[in-house]
Amino acid sequence: MPSLQRFFPCLRWPRPDAALLRSEALAGLTVGLMVIPQGVAYAALAGMPLVTGIYASMLPALIAVLFSASTRLSVGPTALSCLLVSASLTGLAEPGSAQWINLAVWLALLSGLAQVGLGFVRFGWLLNLVSAPVLTAFTQAAGVLIIGSQLPALLGWQGDWADMLAAPRVHGASAAFGLASLALLVLVRRWRPAFPSVLLIVLASAGLSAALGFEASGGAVVGNLPSGLPTLQLPHWPGWATLGQLLLPTLIITLVSFLETASSAKVDSERAGKRWDQDQDLIGQGLGKVAAGLSGAFPTSSSFSRSALNLYAGAQTGWATVASVVVVLVALLLFTPVLRLVPGPVLSAIVVAAVLGLIQPRALVRLWRISRAEASIAGTTFAITLLAAPRLYWGVLAGVLMALSHFLYQRLHPRIIEVGRHPDGSLRDRHLWQLPPLAPHLYALRMDAALDFATANRFERAIIEHLAAHPGTQQICLLAQPINRIDVTGIEVVAKLCAQLQRQNITLHISGLKLPVETPLRRAGALPPGPLLRLHRTDADLLAALARLDDGPDDIAAAAI
Repeated sequence: MPSLQRFFPCLRWPRPDAALLRSEALAGLTVGLMVIPQGVAYAALAGMPLVTGIYASMLPALIAVLFSASTRLSVGPTALSCLLVSASLTGLAEPGSAQWINLAVWLALLSGLAQVGLGFVRFGWLLNLVSAPVLTAFTQAAGVLIIGSQLPALLGWQGDWADMLAAPRVHGASAAFGLASLALLVLVRRWRPAFPSVLLIVLASAGLSAALGFEASGGAVVGNLPSGLPTLQLPHWPGWATLGQLLLPTLIITLVSFLETASSAKVDSERAGKRWDQDQDLIGQGLGKVAAGLSGAFPTSSSFSRSALNLYAGAQTGWATVASVVVVLVALLLFTPVLRLVPGPVLSAIVVAAVLGLIQPRALVRLWRISRAEASIAGTTFAITLLAAPRLYWGVLAGVLMALSHFLYQRLHPRIIEVGRHPDGSLRDRHLWQLPPLAPHLYALRMDAALDFATANRFERAIIEHLAAHPGTQQICLLAQPINRIDVTGIEVVAKLCAQLQRQNITLHISGLKLPVETPLRRAGALPPGPLLRLHRTDADLLAALARLDDGPDDIAAAAI
């Protein structure tokens, strides 16, 4: 049974009673009423037929919740994933065409299978490749691009950006619908987040559109949406060349969509008081994407706003998601004609209202105060994402590469200090605090890093350079407490260093050597016994030994870390 629950987390759901079903149905109704108009709006952002946004809110959400560890997440269309779909397919096909739809389906299948594979081999740690500054910068840049793409429709501009700059033409009724809807969405969200404002605004705008003859006056409307269930089928083979062009976008969609999931799943797990199972969520979210592709839709993800609304509405288990799927199903079968007269600017307002929260300039300012290096990485990621549009994935790739380069630089330049005794009795950076050496003719150093191939050269050079600058050195003390790991390169450096110091008749003291480091050193014979090599269990033992030196201070044994 435990093994089955590992692969089928839904088996751990509580058996529903009347009270639970009532609360879960209410939460599901709240989310379902929000996801229907959002799905339609996000489908337009992805360049897909509008009904596919509803398709992406049904079977993918159901499959994802059945196989995910985080059961209170709302899976379906999201603004960021839809923007990535549009950006990935631009230049490969015309938006809304059969080829575009086919390629979007392939993106869903490929990214879904990638997530399932990563989850099965427990590679959820790949999430750590994208640092918080990179993700923050990318999402904010994506938010700017999303808003920019929706502005013409939102403001009733007719024509493209070039036409607007040359001779702006504004459809007054469209601008009124768009701006009024946006203002109401923002105000109601701040006033009462759980209120189904999106659906009510959509219905009200449809009624006003019919009463005012909005379509007849030249306004853009949703139009007819097919009712009935989607047909499950495999997409047409696009050819190896086209498939190769989809690999990089697939990688970015896989990574970014799971980062979206992580932001919601961590909150869900913390509130539930449990550990987040990222690998199982990879499997569940991946299967959801596969289901989206088989439904003829685009890649799905976990929506932070809808997941927060689900929690706010009182959802306790995955039954709430089942209820929301039922709501979407009923709407698809019975109420799609209601959406026909909804003005297009209202859909744009829904998208803009959803992504306004992504743009947080204060986050970049705060980052600059914390770390200018990481702030520079974030700023560059932001700029490249904007400049590379529609190829947004170059922004993510550039950010990841810069973050990894910064990480490698830090690993290759470990903090190595000469320690001295501080007046408070602790051992600190001698040069930073302007402290005297622990004893004459003695060099005491500490490296705050693992001793491996990345740091070994720096470690060895620090000792050699000190010996060259101070030929009278008689004692070298290595405070090894911060060294938690050593590899073959580190072992070779220690062995070579011991041999060199013995030739120079210099005593090497090593204190605080941890067992995972000491054991491989002894196996390799890198700690030869003799009077010139002295091991001390703690730094206090080392200091006591130094106190017994003829030229050492009498009270040095009182120092401790």
